[in-house]
Amino acid sequence: MKDKYVVGLGEALWDVLPDGRKLGGAPANFAYHAGQFGLNAIAVSALGEDKLADETIAQLEEKGLHYCMPRVPYPTGTVQVELDDEGVPTYDIKENVAWDNIPFTPELQAIAENTRAVCWGSLAQRNVVSRQTIYKFLDATPKDCMKIFDINLRQTFYTKEVICQSMKRCNVMKINDEELIVIGRMFGYPGLDIENKCWLILGKYDLDMLVLTCGVNGSYVFTPGCVSFQKTPVVEVADTVGAGDSFTGSFCASILEGKSVAEAHKLAVEVSAFVCTQPGAMPDVKAYFNL
Repeated sequence: MKDKYVVGLGEALWDVLPDGRKLGGAPANFAYHAGQFGLNAIAVSALGEDKLADETIAQLEEKGLHYCMPRVPYPTGTVQVELDDEGVPTYDIKENVAWDNIPFTPELQAIAENTRAVCWGSLAQRNVVSRQTIYKFLDATPKDCMKIFDINLRQTFYTKEVICQSMKRCNVMKINDEELIVIGRMFGYPGLDIENKCWLILGKYDLDMLVLTCGVNGSYVFTPGCVSFQKTPVVEVADTVGAGDSFTGSFCASILEGKSVAEAHKLAVEVSAFVCTQPGAMPDVKAYFNL
């Protein structure tokens, strides 16, 4: 099982922060953090035929992260990131870039057939090319694959149909409290409280788990008949870029290693809090957590 892949699937991009560029994108962040816990992690996306693509490959190799990122005739993705006084980011995500056009290749088919867990979001589905590639990948994974839909709503790059298709394909869903309000309105149950919305989604889509993060107000993991709650640690925040992806990557790794939901949840919260104290999305957590 250790040889099977844990895959971050979707956008590969550079976050252009006030203090310079940093490699990011939720799938690569997820794969990086899952990989720090000893899993065979791989980031799947597409890159341009440009200097920024070369820098991406150099960074991935420096961080020891495996990748499948074919070159396509579009620019490598960038995101302009502005941080508020609390270090919370807002994003300006460039369109018609390489990760909008991920091809479904024989290599990708082979990875999908040998995948133990995969995480994807809504953003990489804004273009039909990558959307169809994501669907083909998911449909080619083994039946026991852990399929995590980290909804990750950004700007206006999502539709009800895209979200619905991914909710049908996943067995684990991750969402934050603001996104839950949007989904509640979109799917026609705005009157329910937060917990009842989560129970409804869990049952309606036959999920194994629903992870709800509420910023400083803690986080929940709903499973059929049970819920885990963890407080958010109080830390000095450098920025929150990639914190949610580190939560998902470490949570996934812990579940795959046989930890209970409560144990996995506690570790995910601790890893996410540590990442908030560090600049950028991919700090090294191994020394801090004795990995």
